[in-house]
Amino acid sequence: MKMYLAKKETVQPKWHLIDADGAVLGRLAVKAANLIRGRHKASYTPHVDTGDYVVIINAEKVAVTGKKEDVNEYMFFSGFVGGESFRKLSLQRQRNPEFVITHAVKGMLPKNRLARTMLTKLRVFAGPIHPHEAQNHVKVSV
Repeated sequence: MKMYLAKKETVQPKWHLIDADGAVLGRLAVKAANLIRGRHKASYTPHVDTGDYVVIINAEKVAVTGKKEDVNEYMFFSGFVGGESFRKLSLQRQRNPEFVITHAVKGMLPKNRLARTMLTKLRVFAGPIHPHEAQNHVKVSV
């Protein structure tokens, strides 16, 4: 039996659109991470970037379950002694709603150089308007 390994030159990426309005954050992040990695393709190869581009709109309307809105915190560190600060999910959603989804998807990708390049294929927008209409994206339900 032959084994097929994809090459970077042969990959034909597509564009997917996900509407985050009312979608649960974790389930949305899993779907986006799998599309970015290419796990949905038969030609998936772990060491090659075979994934597609993902555009997520309405990031400010993403849902979380339970008490996560008040319990989950994001830590930021300035690099100086005592320079760490924490923000609750509710405050982070008001200030920068794109960060919440990007952070969740980033945590579901492998921790290596390839994942850092894969994350550049994720585009998150707070509202329903985005500049990627010309890419003939496929709408994906979560």
